[in-house]
Amino acid sequence: MGRAQIIPENPSAIFLPYQARWIGDKSRLKLMEKGRQIGLSWSTAYATVSRTAVETARHDQWVSSRDEMQAILFIEDCKLWARILDLAARDMGEQVIDLEKKHTARVLKFLSERSIYSMSSNADAQAGKRGGRVLDEFALHPDPRKLWSIAYPGITWGGQLEVISTHRGSHNFFNQLVREINESGNPKGISLHTVTLEDALKDGFLYKLQQSLPLDDERQEMTEADYFDWVRSGAADEESFLQEYMCQPADDDAAFLEYDLIAACEYPTHTDWTQCEGGTLYAGVDIGRKHDLTVLWVLEKLGDVLYTRHVETLKNMSKSAQEAVIWPWIERCGRSCFDATGLGIGWADDAQDRFGEYAVEAVTFTSHVKEALAYPVRSQMEDRRLRIPYDKHVRSDLRSVTKQVSAAGNIRFTAERTPDGHADRFWGLALAIEAASGERAEYGYRSASRPSARPLFPSADADDDGGRSFHSGLRGRL
Repeated sequence: MGRAQIIPENPSAIFLPYQARWIGDKSRLKLMEKGRQIGLSWSTAYATVSRTAVETARHDQWVSSRDEMQAILFIEDCKLWARILDLAARDMGEQVIDLEKKHTARVLKFLSERSIYSMSSNADAQAGKRGGRVLDEFALHPDPRKLWSIAYPGITWGGQLEVISTHRGSHNFFNQLVREINESGNPKGISLHTVTLEDALKDGFLYKLQQSLPLDDERQEMTEADYFDWVRSGAADEESFLQEYMCQPADDDAAFLEYDLIAACEYPTHTDWTQCEGGTLYAGVDIGRKHDLTVLWVLEKLGDVLYTRHVETLKNMSKSAQEAVIWPWIERCGRSCFDATGLGIGWADDAQDRFGEYAVEAVTFTSHVKEALAYPVRSQMEDRRLRIPYDKHVRSDLRSVTKQVSAAGNIRFTAERTPDGHADRFWGLALAIEAASGERAEYGYRSASRPSARPLFPSADADDDGGRSFHSGLRGRL
């Protein structure tokens, strides 16, 4: 069964060496930087059950997960270990742990009268609790620094504080802890464990994985090198692969949007974010060229918050086929902004003819216009007035945009072209935010069918198309 080349020294052992080292580490403070899906949360659940169920247990365990779904999955892993180890445990379901603040937790209670409390990401729920702490997917929490600050005092009277996570950007507090350990003499005395995908494979991970997979699974035919390449090819981009599987945090200094900024605006996993609630819809459409995506991004404005309700990516489709997808959404929107650069000119003409010039605005991408579109994306995120899907491709596009300053002091927003586009989702979102801005921008674009119209903002960096210049400027912001 399987073509794994590396067999663990003890093939029948439940845990691989890196898992056993983590479970056996009794340090008061310990931290695991890890690759994704290598069984660390699962083995942490075993350790949590083992120390809570024993008759002499002195502490409850308080587990903080990324979101509600992860909290449920962790308690399910704990229940599984309780059954395997034949330990009497009672699933208490969801319990209120702070009536005033309405904090709840999933609770698993043992005969020892000690319990495991599995909570979602609300850091305040950790306040005032005594006992061991498990902070799972720590870097993915909305505010890891606050979570650490509240959880750490809870082990004053005993218990361990365990932090497990993949990285999320170089500015994240999780990476600051790792750097403090490696570069500043480890003043907190944290026991650091690092397990990349490559480390896991060297310890026999693929062998264990193939033992649990169906015989017809394609991974049965893979060697360790094959599996490594397979995982790498499935990542959204190289930066994502290095961060999520090789413990190399993405460089936040090089990107326009930091990971923490993006993460704070993402819907929780498994959220149905596509349901409209009666607010006004706004759309942004970035038109794909030969190698890029056409992206439709739809926002719903409720109060002062913009909620993503639909993201459509189209590629290798005729214009008419794309219109069949996009036009019904534009018809529902109060206002839309269209990329009217190059190929997009015809799209903008057709959209305005169909829906009217007030409902559809045409935007020609120049360096100044890109700057005026990009900064509102960042400001909406900083003010927590934007919600976006938890999606690796969206995150990759948002991360791919960089701000560069030329020798002359001019700002340019660029993105590396990849097989999956050219930051197209970023510009679709930026156009949608512009549509929802509530201001009717004065654009220098005029339809090719109206040759007598003169551009409002003549510009040296406007695009030239067939001898006609089309300019776009966001009046009052350039």
